[in-house]
Amino acid sequence: MSKKPWHLDRRTFIKGLGVACMLPYFEGMAMSSFSKFIEPAIPKRMCFLYFPNGVGIPPKESPYYKDWSWFPTEEGTDYKLTKTLSPLEAHRNDISIMGGLSHPYSRNVLGHMAGDSWLTGGDLRGEYKNSVSVDQVAAEKLSKYTRFPSLSLSTDGGVGYKSRTSTLSFNSSGKPLPSEHRQREIFERYFSPSGGASTLERRKSLNQGKKIVDLVLEDSKNLEKRLGANDKAKLDEYLTSLNQVEQQVERNDKWLDVPMQEFDASLINMDVDPATAPDDYVKSMMDLMVLGFQTDATRVMTYMMAREDGMGFGDNFPKIALGLKGHHSISHDKTSGHWKDWGRLDQWYAKNFAYFIDKMKTTEDAHGSLLDNSLILYGSACSSTHNARNCPLVLAGGSNLGVKHGAYTKFNEKEVRLSNLFVSMLNKVDVPTENFSDSTGPLPAIF
Repeated sequence: MSKKPWHLDRRTFIKGLGVACMLPYFEGMAMSSFSKFIEPAIPKRMCFLYFPNGVGIPPKESPYYKDWSWFPTEEGTDYKLTKTLSPLEAHRNDISIMGGLSHPYSRNVLGHMAGDSWLTGGDLRGEYKNSVSVDQVAAEKLSKYTRFPSLSLSTDGGVGYKSRTSTLSFNSSGKPLPSEHRQREIFERYFSPSGGASTLERRKSLNQGKKIVDLVLEDSKNLEKRLGANDKAKLDEYLTSLNQVEQQVERNDKWLDVPMQEFDASLINMDVDPATAPDDYVKSMMDLMVLGFQTDATRVMTYMMAREDGMGFGDNFPKIALGLKGHHSISHDKTSGHWKDWGRLDQWYAKNFAYFIDKMKTTEDAHGSLLDNSLILYGSACSSTHNARNCPLVLAGGSNLGVKHGAYTKFNEKEVRLSNLFVSMLNKVDVPTENFSDSTGPLPAIF
């Protein structure tokens, strides 16, 4: 695309007295064919972090209750954190702890299956019928401002399988979207848009990819005429996925002429093995997430830190990091002292979440702290191992979005559903929403 004489590069600086300052955004910085990608004044973001197998909640009569129960011992603004969530004490003014929320459809499914519906509220009873996840609803609206609609991350990658997925994201048809888990590949794919090649070479490669997609789509239309009902349904699902690929190819082409915001990734470890260094692996993934928001590559992310039911690398995190049993084994343990072991593992996850909050809070873009314009939900789909009620949840960030933090609120599950929280979150990031899944309205507090 030729550069007009009136076009200003986004990296244009003004200089004086030995100081260089980046200019604010001017209309002259936009190319006419790219005008629809001009960002609004303040980018608003949404992020979800998930851990599996529920949390440790000793009975009140247990000597471990006051120290190792996941939920605080008091409600309201004077809540007391146990040792489990003590790493979050420093962020008290930036978080809201929530209890009592869950998805009605998930309350009676086999425990670990509830993870599949954490962000969807889908009906997985009987025939497996999931629905779109809240992150993808947000991505559909917010993607017009960013290079990529969303990032779906995990420790294991891929989609897993029904009832034990390794992703939190589901498309409009309720189909799982593959997650990514290798940091170096993630960095090169999303933060090196030229792919190490010149813009001309990259555009040629993109055009070739687009032609291949076009050919497959055309050939599929001819094939569809000869298929039965079941095969047509499978083909439709395939074409939907292919259409998403084509849309991203087109997006990549349009963003090719827009330079990435400058960033420093020198401190991010791109080659961490979750099987040997879980602390470093989780923190490295979070560093990439912060970078994604800082560069405005996307405004929607999910991260499944470990899979349900003792599957994947995450089940060994407590063994390697804390010298304990596997995560799933801990959640089913009934031996003396097991509540402390479970609490220590929950505390380990809380420490990593505190790290992410701190990084988001201390990293800034042109509008200030990333945390202040971002909504981050941290939690699990079950309270105890197979109880998909009273989900353990912490909402962080969004002080510029009208969120009032500083309290522990336990909602009445008969009146308020987890999907109500999603309705409120969507509206706060400028995705107008009246209903999501089985919601009955917005959340009556915090927002």
